[in-house]
Amino acid sequence: MRVDFYQLSRDPAEKVVPLLARATFKAGERLLVVSGDAAQLQGISDALWDQGGGSFLANGLAGAGQEERQPALLSRTMEARNGARYCALADGQWREGADDFARVFLLFGDAHLKEARACWRMLDGRDGLERNFWKQEGGKWTRAA
Repeated sequence: MRVDFYQLSRDPAEKVVPLLARATFKAGERLLVVSGDAAQLQGISDALWDQGGGSFLANGLAGAGQEERQPALLSRTMEARNGARYCALADGQWREGADDFARVFLLFGDAHLKEARACWRMLDGRDGLERNFWKQEGGKWTRAA
């Protein structure tokens, strides 16, 4: 299992999730995007659909039907009805069930920094777990740990 911590300092989750989704799809994987904030999920969905230049990243909201067909499923729960092995926790909250995914992206801003650090410590020393900490510097993502 791999957990990537993304500290959002410049761009909100609505801008970062499409980048992660594109990389996930290139890897041949599906993505579950989880947030307890319905407005945030809608914003992420809008951003995925509108990639500019006629490009889009197909996605759907859990509960809207045909979840199993969605390359990116946006949900308030950890249930990956689309068979996703990758999960983006867009609201900065670690959830029970995250351990069931091959890769987890934990996106958090300054308001959730304390919780992210606690999560980093909680995951320390787990067998077979790789952790990475990413932050934005000058418009680029750099690995900080």
